Amino acid sequence: MKINKFYISVVSLFLIFSSCKESKVNAQQMGSDGSVETKAPNSPEYKPAFAGQTRIKAVKTSTPYQIEILSKDLGKPWGIINLPDGRLLITDKRGYMNIVSIDGKQISKIEGFPKVDSKGQGGMLDVALDPDFATNNMIYFSFSEPYEKGNHTAVGKGKLSSDFKTISDVKVIFRATPTYDGDKHYGSRLAFDKDGNLFVSTGERSDKETRVYAQRTDNYLGKILKITKDGKPAPGNPFMGKAGFKPEIYAYGIRNPQGMAIDPNGNLWDVEMGPRGGDEINLIKAGKNYGWGDVTYGIEYSGEKINYGTTQKAGTEQPVYYWDPVISPSGVTFYTGNIDEWKGNLMIGCLSGEHINRIVMKDNKVVGEERLLSDEKERFRDVLNGSDGNLYAVTDSGKLYRISKK
Repeated sequence: MKINKFYISVVSLFLIFSSCKESKVNAQQMGSDGSVETKAPNSPEYKPAFAGQTRIKAVKTSTPYQIEILSKDLGKPWGIINLPDGRLLITDKRGYMNIVSIDGKQISKIEGFPKVDSKGQGGMLDVALDPDFATNNMIYFSFSEPYEKGNHTAVGKGKLSSDFKTISDVKVIFRATPTYDGDKHYGSRLAFDKDGNLFVSTGERSDKETRVYAQRTDNYLGKILKITKDGKPAPGNPFMGKAGFKPEIYAYGIRNPQGMAIDPNGNLWDVEMGPRGGDEINLIKAGKNYGWGDVTYGIEYSGEKINYGTTQKAGTEQPVYYWDPVISPSGVTFYTGNIDEWKGNLMIGCLSGEHINRIVMKDNKVVGEERLLSDEKERFRDVLNGSDGNLYAVTDSGKLYRISKK
């Protein structure tokens, strides 16, 4: 018995120490140009539209911080947000959500959601609290909804029970049609603005036959939408009453926007995946066309050029920043926590890039980039500016990370 107790104690100590790591501020590699990118671009002939649009100089965090793995049992997490009581609400791609204690030790399932199509990139996706959550317990969520022989991005809402175990009064308030038989590029990030209206990002569903919808305005694919809590067009939308435009459209020409957030100044940003090259950060403005389908700094997966290699076109917006090769950006957040040098920085969870990307901005321009947690070798699906001042992240392997000041 003594041997067993000793063995358990040693194992426990090993798990504790192995899940809490110090930052390696000098571990970041740098390219010959002083940027964080060490690989050659897919399209070296493509030139940025302005200085600092890509491969900006590398920066390094000087503040000591620690990295903790709070849980390894989250299943297939996709979105993570704060709850008012300090716990975390985390969606699971398989069709439900979890309430997770701030230390990651207690996980409880919420059930009662509509059926999802979880093939490929689909499933239960993002979640946002009603601005009046404290009084109505309502949440909003995006998911890939199966319909006939296809699916589409849908937005639903419902009321959490007082014990947070079930959701009731569920209603689908918006569907991003047309429905399509595919399993990619749902977009699906949600963000409430200061007026209580909801921004929704949608992808163009990946395939060449649906790509054209991003430039067309008679549909909801490849768009940033703005709707009310009831799913109606938000008052003041830029195309309200204009022929040929869906009134919910706020901006268009979008590819696969798995990252969307509002900065401390109230500006809306999207971070979207390109094809081979051409991942972008965009400052989203009402009524603007962000070019996808016609304009990109990426190429087809086959290596062919897209629209004859057009990277700039009148009437379309240039990205504030782009990557080539890609980092596959997913969830994003603007940091306002306990590490002073990170305040106001855009934090991006990266999939194929396997790191958290720290973007330093000044006057809405990128002035520095750092790749954090790259030695973890994880696909970071979403990041969260925690209400406790720490940074949290979830990974495709089911892990919950906390990054905190030492």
